[in-house]
Amino acid sequence: MTSLTTATGPTGSGVPVVNEVVGVPGGIGEPARSARADALDAWLRRIFPGRPGVALVAVGGLGRRQCAPYGDLDLVLLHAGVAGIDELAASLWYPIWDAGLRLDHSVRTVAEALSVAQDDVKVALGLLDARHVAGDPALTGQLARTATDHWRRTAIRQLPGLREITAARWEAHGELAFLLEGDLKEAAGGLRDVGILRAIATAGVTDALRPAVHAAHRRLLDTRDALHQQVGRRVDRLLAQERDGVAALLGLRQPQLGAPVGAASDGAAADGGAPVRDDDAPPPVAEGDMLLRLVAGDARTVSHALDDAWRAADRLRSGRHRAAPGRPVRRPVARDVVEQDGELVLARTAIGARPDPSLSLRIAAAAATTRLPIARATCEWLAAYCPPLPAPWPPAARAALITLLGAGPGLVPAWETCDRYGLIDGWLPEWTRLRSLPQHNPVHRFTLDRHLVQTAYEASRHTREVERPDLLLLGAFLHDIGKGLAGDHSTVGAPLAEAVAARIGLPPAEATLIGTLVRLHLLLPDVATRRDLSDPKTVAGVAERVGDTGTLELLHALVQADAAATGPAAWSGWKGRLVAELVARVRTTLDTGVVPAPPAPDPALVAGPLPVVHLGEDRVAVAAADRRGLLATVAGCLALHRLEVISADAATVDGRALVECRVQPRYGLAPDPIALGADLRRAVAGDVSVIQRLRGRALAARSQGAAPRVVWHREAATDAVLLELRAADAAGLLYRVTCALDEAGAQVRAARISTLGGDVVDAFYLVGGAPSDEHRARVEAAVLAAV
Repeated sequence: MTSLTTATGPTGSGVPVVNEVVGVPGGIGEPARSARADALDAWLRRIFPGRPGVALVAVGGLGRRQCAPYGDLDLVLLHAGVAGIDELAASLWYPIWDAGLRLDHSVRTVAEALSVAQDDVKVALGLLDARHVAGDPALTGQLARTATDHWRRTAIRQLPGLREITAARWEAHGELAFLLEGDLKEAAGGLRDVGILRAIATAGVTDALRPAVHAAHRRLLDTRDALHQQVGRRVDRLLAQERDGVAALLGLRQPQLGAPVGAASDGAAADGGAPVRDDDAPPPVAEGDMLLRLVAGDARTVSHALDDAWRAADRLRSGRHRAAPGRPVRRPVARDVVEQDGELVLARTAIGARPDPSLSLRIAAAAATTRLPIARATCEWLAAYCPPLPAPWPPAARAALITLLGAGPGLVPAWETCDRYGLIDGWLPEWTRLRSLPQHNPVHRFTLDRHLVQTAYEASRHTREVERPDLLLLGAFLHDIGKGLAGDHSTVGAPLAEAVAARIGLPPAEATLIGTLVRLHLLLPDVATRRDLSDPKTVAGVAERVGDTGTLELLHALVQADAAATGPAAWSGWKGRLVAELVARVRTTLDTGVVPAPPAPDPALVAGPLPVVHLGEDRVAVAAADRRGLLATVAGCLALHRLEVISADAATVDGRALVECRVQPRYGLAPDPIALGADLRRAVAGDVSVIQRLRGRALAARSQGAAPRVVWHREAATDAVLLELRAADAAGLLYRVTCALDEAGAQVRAARISTLGGDVVDAFYLVGGAPSDEHRARVEAAVLAAV
């Protein structure tokens, strides 16, 4: 396709044009989409070689008159068995391709089209959008009527298959409401799901296309229009770098104070939540973040409507097969909660003039533990009539919240249902600020609200490992409550979490412990990956901050849950081992009051002829004659073999230098151990050819990005000064930096490498006494020059 241009189109309208050959206008919104459909219809009629018994039918976006600026054309050449149809089709398709348009096409008779629709539910859905463009309108009318009638008669039978296909798509693309870079069309809650809702409504199963769904659909279409116009081509994934531009095209501006963003409502429920007060107001939200929150709210509306529609279809199907027709069976599942037709509803005794304030939490807990949905009418009644919870909460409400958070797989759908009807805002006024808040760290896959709920779900896997599982669940749910506010989110979030814990009725000591968990939830992974765990000062410092073994085990479980909820890049086997090693050493310190002694060197390295090279699955150990630059040589050789160094320790024992490194393959494939061992032996022995290869690779792999930074820590180690480098990641970075340190006269006894997305935070323990200001400046300059 031709690129977007702001030149006046063929019509002389001054509207941006996305295809000058066809005269398809750009623009955003329903009028622009209709104008594109009109332009495409007119052009297709001009090039259509009209013949009796042939019709050109539009399906897909053109059939619905919802054409995106760079969308595909979905066309069916319908015929009544006329001769020469293949030549006729070629004379139509080639001009479309020549115009640069993407085309999905088929040539069929009415009977053939209906036969394919009978075997393929996706084709059946596509024919529901069939619209006449050119040729014989009677053929198009026959196809549209018959396809719609066939769908209405067979929908109940075909919906289970459609549901399986849809579930597979969701598995591949995720949930649009919670993804930071979701696909507006294919992800759960996206435009493809609106098409399924339209099909279910056409079948008469339920009123799937409610006003809230129509509004959400329109905004998602507008967002896709703006995304196409921003990028200048067909794209459905809303990438982070495009959000601000798309938001500007949509004219998004900061909302007025007190107007929640992204809390779309369904049915009778209000958008929900108390207005944000001046003293609680978060920092200004970027327009791109506003866009993401609005998309999340609309995706939730669509997803929730589709969940309702699936359940309505299930009830209809089960009702037809019920052996004894009559009143549905009601089965008690919890206090004031019964199951009816596969959904949870309120018991008749629970509905009164003064409902129990804990009722909404209790039915949410029942839904999560039984994995049954809450009926829509019940959610609407709770949103309208359930009174707010008093402060502190009654014990029944507090117990229900802990049950809900610890329910495992049932937590997320139950929580999402309650959020759609504004119930969460009644429990936690802070939720309005947290809902759909983007997280800009690249390791995160979810928005903040989903991350908090997901962390509680992951924490439920560790409840048997701690003495107070209830505090683990609550701490996991509140650990990032400070995000979105100015300052360090751990520090800012601690008093907020304490206030929530006190409001739900925890004793003061337990509320303080929740604040401690929030304040320290990053302590273990930060220390484990950035500090020398054999240094007594490291272990003593962590033990002093943690205070007792009960808090330590809660923090360990919280770290694992947080990492699992963040995404695959946030955790690995080596990181888990480092954290576990730190926890074990701190536990010993807390139990005995004595910091464990550093581990003794590997006996195999301190005996035998030099050099010694030992290769393990994730460990490389080298012993060689003591000389300057040995650590840099080993690091560079590992980089040549595409191994990332996670940690490195250097020591001198009886005149021989020992270097031990924890490593992992940079690209997932382990190197050839024979070649790696040979290069290591030659390199530590001073082989010039290997050292030249190291230097050549280092010059070719300079890191890019923001300016690097050096931070000094004087009191972080027992016998060393800590130099911390923050820079963009690059292959061979450790080799270049250790070479620079060696040339500047700094002796490295340990290094800890921490990669965060595209950046690194590398810590180097420099021995030999505190450097003077002049020496420190020289070392710092050498490191920055190497980066």
